[in-house]
Amino acid sequence: MRAVDITALVTVGRPSIAPDGSFTVFATSRPDLDADRNVGQIWRIDLPDGTPRRVTRGVSDSSPQVAPDGERVAFVRADADGTPQVFVIPASGGEAAQATDARGGVGAYAWSPDGGRIAFTARVPEQGRYGTVEGRSAEAESPRHITGIRWHANGVGYIGDRPSHVFVIDAPDADAEPFYTPAPTASDDTAGAQARRVAAEAVALTSGAASHHGVVFTVDGAHVLTVLDEIEHDRRDLRTPLLAVAVDGSGITEVLGRAAGFSVDDVTVAADGTIAVLASRPGETGIDFIAPDVALYVMAGPLDAPSPRRLTDPETTDLGEVGSHITPIGGDFLVQNRTRGRVELLRVTRDGSVHALVDGDIEVGGHAAAGERVVFSHATPHSLGELSLLGAGPRTSFGKAAAALVAARPEEREVVARDGYPVHGWVAVPAGEGPFPVILQIHGGPYASYGIHLFDETQVLVDAGYAVVYCNPRGSAGYGRAHGRSIRQAMGTVDMTDVLDFLDGVIDGDERLDGARVGIQGGSYGGYLTAWTIAHEHRFAGAIVERGFLDPVSMQGTSDIGSFFGDEYVGTDPEDLARQSPMAVVGSVRTPTLVVHSELDFRCPLEQATRYYAALKRQGTDAEMLIFPRENHELTRSGRPRHRVERFDAVLDWWTRHLPVA
Repeated sequence: MRAVDITALVTVGRPSIAPDGSFTVFATSRPDLDADRNVGQIWRIDLPDGTPRRVTRGVSDSSPQVAPDGERVAFVRADADGTPQVFVIPASGGEAAQATDARGGVGAYAWSPDGGRIAFTARVPEQGRYGTVEGRSAEAESPRHITGIRWHANGVGYIGDRPSHVFVIDAPDADAEPFYTPAPTASDDTAGAQARRVAAEAVALTSGAASHHGVVFTVDGAHVLTVLDEIEHDRRDLRTPLLAVAVDGSGITEVLGRAAGFSVDDVTVAADGTIAVLASRPGETGIDFIAPDVALYVMAGPLDAPSPRRLTDPETTDLGEVGSHITPIGGDFLVQNRTRGRVELLRVTRDGSVHALVDGDIEVGGHAAAGERVVFSHATPHSLGELSLLGAGPRTSFGKAAAALVAARPEEREVVARDGYPVHGWVAVPAGEGPFPVILQIHGGPYASYGIHLFDETQVLVDAGYAVVYCNPRGSAGYGRAHGRSIRQAMGTVDMTDVLDFLDGVIDGDERLDGARVGIQGGSYGGYLTAWTIAHEHRFAGAIVERGFLDPVSMQGTSDIGSFFGDEYVGTDPEDLARQSPMAVVGSVRTPTLVVHSELDFRCPLEQATRYYAALKRQGTDAEMLIFPRENHELTRSGRPRHRVERFDAVLDWWTRHLPVA
């Protein structure tokens, strides 16, 4: 796979299914170099054995949901101003009717149980900002007065002056007469008149400075469940209240208060009215988020006095991240379990029994159910995205083109580390006898993991002639909470020795790998561990430190997670920070290093890279830096396609100069 082949990487989003199970809809997305953006449409498959067909032809349509009557489909599309809005089409396809006209763009949305209304969240910009005054540029806006400990978010920007609120609007008639632009007349009454965009006005159900995330109707349609996100005044608190907002505007009920101690990730409502949530408990401090104890809870009873009951054991079942969500199915629930580089689909009963419906070499990304019919999106070693029907197999073949470009099928390995701990990972080797130069890849997180899905980062390097070694060291997800929490305030200890021991173990057992020619690279936490490793190990011909967490001290006042991330992972004592800081040991780095970062990265801010690079240059270490304009922390996953290709070109150029293939 070459860098430009990322255009073959099609992903499939979370599906939705008709109430009678007769069809499913889903969105696809892929990078397009000509458009220089991710593009995709909504697809439909008639079940059980229909073929996929497009039902929209927008540039980047996403997030479809079938209406309760099964006759309509809502989805998100950018309007004429480029702002995400909800649109509605007949389920068979056709022209879309715009349902919302939210200035700040729609976040989450949901159909009411009767299909007559749509609830949604949207950011409400402060008057005078973000184009609310025509002709007033951002440079002319008044200063922002910040009193809390958070003010920005990666991929969003400032948040305090545009809180996210809950709205409800009447669903449009997809067959109604469209709106037309009024023609000019001799009078001034219609001068500059524009066509109406939506048939109804949205009603705001919340207000104030706090934000709200997610919307789910209660079974009677009288309330919308949403998670409250208040900007803290003095110290971070990851505990999040769950609210029930009355649709008639009569008030807000606190379902779970902050004192209940939950950080809520996902909410759904079963047919019998039971509320189910995916939630963790960040402890008395409110910020204990490392390897969180995410579990499935159910709550029955009145909205103002529910009794959460845990159904799954977070010590053995990891329901966090990877797009995890809940799907009611009969009296049970579907959830995703992250384990050893795979993501399984589980069915959980009300008594806590857990059954794997989908496992093996697969990563389930989304699911939906009607009756006992289940559809799910997933990735495999040969595809980033397919849609399958449970019991009948894949209904799509979007990965066919990408599969033809796979340079090598990664081989699974397990190596015993120096202290006897098993380290699990993979090696991908070019065709031929070798010996090939080796690149050690390190994932971000730290509580994340490499998986079995088709990975462009690895395949591009293998295609260029490099063997690639990568693993999930201690601190990673998918191996139990103890594994994930083992580097808490001990970063750069067993995680570093794990990746080095895995590298040595794989090289020692494979004559195709040249242990004398080795490079190292990683992004985010992987950038941290790369920078930390090259300060302690000087065997590498070169290193790439990308979007790294490099100085815990300055992260505190610059990162959108700086108010809690470093406190938990490295502590707050100056000696502890220095003991785990790549900046504190940068003087020991002798390895030629390429520093890669994005201009609008608010997760690991740009200053992390520039200060690290400047230190390398000042001490005479061979170093270069690459900064991508207007990109954020997600460059390698969702950045502009041309930037992604240019990044690959720079990576390959660096390795060609410092670790030539032959």
